[in-house]
Amino acid sequence: MQEAMEISLANEANDQEHTLTFWAALRLYPKGIFWAFAMATAVIMEGYDTKLIGTLYAQPAFQKAYGHRTAKGTYQISAPWQAGLNNGGAVGQFAGLLIAGYLSERYGFRRTMLVGQGLIIAFIFITFFSPNLKVLEVGLILFGVPLGFFQATSVIYALELGPLPLRAYLTNYIHQCWAFGQLLAIGVLRGLLSRTDEWAYRIPFAIQWVWPVILIPLIYLAPESPWWLVRRNRLQEARDAVKRLTSPKNVDFDIDKNIALMVVTTEHELAVEASTTYWTCFQGTNLRRTIVVMFIYCIQTLNGNPLRGYSTYFFEQAGLQTTQAFNMSIIGFAVAIVGGLSSWAFLPLAGRRTIYLIGLAIMTIIMALIGGLGIPQAHTPKSDYSWAIGSLLVISSFVYYSTIGPLTNTFCGEIPTAMLRSKSIALARSLYIISTIIANTLTPYQLNPTAWNWGAKTGFFWMGGCVISIVFAWFCIPETKDRTTAEVDYLFETKVSARKFSKTPVAFTAAVSNIEK
Repeated sequence: MQEAMEISLANEANDQEHTLTFWAALRLYPKGIFWAFAMATAVIMEGYDTKLIGTLYAQPAFQKAYGHRTAKGTYQISAPWQAGLNNGGAVGQFAGLLIAGYLSERYGFRRTMLVGQGLIIAFIFITFFSPNLKVLEVGLILFGVPLGFFQATSVIYALELGPLPLRAYLTNYIHQCWAFGQLLAIGVLRGLLSRTDEWAYRIPFAIQWVWPVILIPLIYLAPESPWWLVRRNRLQEARDAVKRLTSPKNVDFDIDKNIALMVVTTEHELAVEASTTYWTCFQGTNLRRTIVVMFIYCIQTLNGNPLRGYSTYFFEQAGLQTTQAFNMSIIGFAVAIVGGLSSWAFLPLAGRRTIYLIGLAIMTIIMALIGGLGIPQAHTPKSDYSWAIGSLLVISSFVYYSTIGPLTNTFCGEIPTAMLRSKSIALARSLYIISTIIANTLTPYQLNPTAWNWGAKTGFFWMGGCVISIVFAWFCIPETKDRTTAEVDYLFETKVSARKFSKTPVAFTAAVSNIEK
């Protein structure tokens, strides 16, 4: 009787999720939006650090301090060391993701984030005072660990705080934070470009101490995810958390029904899978979900993101002066932020899957054009084609940040079960890190004039990655728009084709029927 009553309340809450409009959701969850945005701000640190290292390779002061003199009289960080420095941070993030997948589910998102901020403060000392590339490498590896914490927790926290109409917007914002962090890094380095002393590259490292000062008080005051509290069977605390997230004035909302939906969904998932270990992600219907989430994260690499990550260095090798290269990178990441904001405008117009596929198709064309321009550029003065190539790379930033990038977080938060979100995303991001390590090893060789020296012809390589991504997305990535967690569970459990997700009706009582058995 109690179970039937709980399912009835959950069913009503599920219906309310579907009837809740975007504007009503904004009025209902203003505090939830604030806290989701506050926690997502930590991702700015990841974007900043990711862009910082790749851009320092183009900064004369850093090149002279850590590089070697070439036959032309300039200084270069060798391709092996460029790959090593980038991969060092990636290795640290790999470890951080796996640790955070465990910590966040056991101790909560707030505590995991606070631990990460504490580690950030300590590890910056190593990168800031590094006298040579070896010490810098150690610092970047250690610094990557807490960055992995933020990657694993920010998406899930944002997803679990917001209602159905806001999920995509909250998770998309995380990618905008990443873009803003990259823009900030390139802006700081551009502002210090005229300096020739060690502070030209030490100040950018020191700026990273600012973030914990801002974020630690916010994270401490933030409410814990009510979904996590329900999974820990702390129902009263979950109700208190929902109260802190909502302002139900003038909006039809019942906290008990909302909690019942979380409870019933969690009980359903427990009935399907009694374990929540990493191994569970590869068992039964979870295997399909895990593979999809993993590949979606890897598509971020396959669509040419490493080339954009090296944009300043790429622009230099394409023929632009150092100042022009930095200016083009700033324009590129400013355009990326505009693209991120544009993604919010696209969301009501089409399904997530449709927007994602369109983005990949456009990216394929752009990479083909960049590669094509690289052929004549190799035989004529670089200045004839460098601006066209640079402009295409800037356009690719807009396309990526308005389609592929932000929807990555949305898909990867919505596809796993609520019980396995932390571990699924940790595994997926870990595979993404591996793909990044491979790309970070290849890209310096592709661009460095002392190595393969492909230049703009590197675009052909990433065009191939885009084609692979389109094929996978068409056959494997489902439409999750307007689907609650319980409904997504049902569609995967009944093995519905990814291309039929949007058209398959789901009755909530059928989706959770195994609870009553």
